[in-house]
Amino acid sequence: MWIYIIIGIIVLLIVGIIVALYNGLIGARNKVQNAWSQIDVQLKRRADLIPNLVETVKGYAKHEKGVFERVTEARSAIMTADTVKQSQEANDMLTGALKSLFAVAENYPDLKANQNFLDLQRQLSETEDKIAYSRQFYNDTVLMFNNKCQMFPSNIIANTFNFEIAEFFETEEATRTVPEVEF
Repeated sequence: MWIYIIIGIIVLLIVGIIVALYNGLIGARNKVQNAWSQIDVQLKRRADLIPNLVETVKGYAKHEKGVFERVTEARSAIMTADTVKQSQEANDMLTGALKSLFAVAENYPDLKANQNFLDLQRQLSETEDKIAYSRQFYNDTVLMFNNKCQMFPSNIIANTFNFEIAEFFETEEATRTVPEVEF
């Protein structure tokens, strides 16, 4: 009789551990998805600022068509990115295009003094800071989730239920600096 009670307790304990590990993996995966959505919100916010910035600069630098086209293409790529990798690539492209746009703005002193342009610069700078923070939070969350997927004993549950390792949000070496937007 006691043997059945002991076996029952052991079975319940094992089931409890499995449920706790599974729920921990689900919670960590949901945190990764939430952290990604925070990055996505900031990337979209930055993309929403771009048309106003481009229009402001266009008013002063009408002959810089190539720069405006690159910025527009990069903005479009951000808006249509579906995966972490696509967002990384689009983010890198937009960062480079914005550097070119601000380099053009350097040649127009009246533009640098324009209140609308200065306000857009400030908003863009704040958004860049939020993107950097969101990216750091996302990568910390991915690290925590990936550790759960790879460390014993939760890796057994992760493999059994096909949990996949999440991608980190990284930038190319050339774009690891925030674009300079102060004049």
